[in-house]
Amino acid sequence: MAKAVTTAPRLKALYGDTYAKELQAELGLENINQVPKLEKIVVSVGTGKSKDDKRHLEVVKNTLTKITGQAPVEKLAKKSIAGFKIRANMGAPVGVMVTLRGARMYEFLDRLVNVSLPRVRDFHGVGLKFDKGGNYNLGITDQSIFPELTFEETQVIHGLQVTIAIKNGSEANSRALLEKFGLPFEKKGGR
Repeated sequence: MAKAVTTAPRLKALYGDTYAKELQAELGLENINQVPKLEKIVVSVGTGKSKDDKRHLEVVKNTLTKITGQAPVEKLAKKSIAGFKIRANMGAPVGVMVTLRGARMYEFLDRLVNVSLPRVRDFHGVGLKFDKGGNYNLGITDQSIFPELTFEETQVIHGLQVTIAIKNGSEANSRALLEKFGLPFEKKGGR
């Protein structure tokens, strides 16, 4: 019986072979372990006003399953908010999320950068939304940019949030890493 040959995702192999050494030289880091690297990618969707609509929840779960290749987790409210008619840990989920690590994380990032983002209409690059820890947040307003979804699956339009957690990252280091992976940042001062 022949063994199946598994290969590392393209971006993971590129990072291990060339990007890590290039980033170490460009950022002036003494140790290779100081180089920023991907820790995880979290893809999440808030249910918002449709929190009690079962059909909307199923569409959101189906979308996340198809684009990430992993089953999503329903998240309940942590706090009670009377104005939104939400009780803590009770009732319908307020969001759905998937956490990607390892090979799936690199494959998702590769598909996002090279296949999905070029499908955005009037695309001028992604914004510079880094947090204090150097993690990157990307909001996507329409899930139809993902080619894994059919036309029928994109009839109920919803957005999603992609958070890329980066280890050893400041804003400058994280941006350098994501630029190596091909994420197109918008140019400052005009289009």
